[in-house]
Amino acid sequence: MNTQSVVDLIAGMLWSCFWISLPLLAIGLVAGVIISLLQIVTSIQDPSFSAVPRLLVFFAAILLMLPWMILRLTTYTSHLFQDLSKYAR
Repeated sequence: MNTQSVVDLIAGMLWSCFWISLPLLAIGLVAGVIISLLQIVTSIQDPSFSAVPRLLVFFAAILLMLPWMILRLTTYTSHLFQDLSKYAR
């Protein structure tokens, strides 16, 4: 296994992690901005007012995105196992 194979393997892993986590991070960002704007408008500065809705939105996003995330992970894993002979040299 040469250096370029290792770099390709790690790059593929990092890109897969990036694409799997991107929707959750984007949903968390949007929820955080909306809740912060709501806090500014209502002048409520209670920490639980910001934390609880963000957690609920994030958990709902995980439940909605979980089938897609599992599909992406299994696709990456199957491609990795199909090319295993390439990395075993």
